[in-house]
Amino acid sequence: MNGSKKQKSTEDDSLGDLTTPGQSKGLLSVFHYRYLLSLIVQKDLRVRYRGSYLGMIWTYIKPLTQFFVYYVVMGIFLGLSKRGENYALYLFSGMIVVNYFTETFRVCTRSIRSNRGLVKKIYLPRELFPVSSQRVAMVHFWPQVAILFLFCVINGWFYGVNWRHIVAIVLGFATVSVFGLALGILFGALNVFYQDAENFVDVINMLSPWLSPIMYKASVVSAHLPDWLMHIYLLYPVTASAELFHYGFWYPTTDQTEALSSHLLLNGGIGFGIACVLLFIAEAVFKRLDGRFAQEL
Repeated sequence: MNGSKKQKSTEDDSLGDLTTPGQSKGLLSVFHYRYLLSLIVQKDLRVRYRGSYLGMIWTYIKPLTQFFVYYVVMGIFLGLSKRGENYALYLFSGMIVVNYFTETFRVCTRSIRSNRGLVKKIYLPRELFPVSSQRVAMVHFWPQVAILFLFCVINGWFYGVNWRHIVAIVLGFATVSVFGLALGILFGALNVFYQDAENFVDVINMLSPWLSPIMYKASVVSAHLPDWLMHIYLLYPVTASAELFHYGFWYPTTDQTEALSSHLLLNGGIGFGIACVLLFIAEAVFKRLDGRFAQEL
């Protein structure tokens, strides 16, 4: 009799560690499924480059082609390269931020639908899909950073860099990462129910390179906007991240002594806060709609 009670107690203890199927802790669940996350990232990369002879080399070809087009049109034809020192570094340091944001936003938005087979067959935290899509975007982002860093070093980056520039780079990366993931999670959930969400994202991504100061300086914008609207513009997380990357990478290679923009790190911190608030809202919406994903797909 005592043996059966002990056996029952042992079974109850083991069951106490279990959770009700279909319940998720949101983004916190991703930390408990790190191995599965890595498998999904590998799967996404294989699918993307299946049948491609060049494979990951496209990670370098696409941004460099885009850079040369922008530089020829804006830098040479419109003469912007003559108005600022090391314009090529200024352009590329801002361009890779916007590219990272647009790719994160796009692939995260499509992540649930593109993994509909898994969503419909088994339960796992659905946040894994947008997070894995952002990891894929990071795989494409870091080679661009490596190219930028190489040319910055060639142009004397080490002679002008200090701790503020390093903080600016880290803060800029964190801000654009959180902001891109937040929008991707939000629109990824909406895209399950309304496929127009993808088209809306494409429009935003098409405008993004022109909305943030990557080909021109923020001072050009300030000449056409009232002060209050300019403050809002500088707090926009993508703009704040681009300016932080300019300050971290391009600025140490120049002979300028003034700050790139007033209250730069403060604007970046506020932009990061805005991105975090949006991520909290996006996750709340995602969890609210999560239970209907399989049915809709």
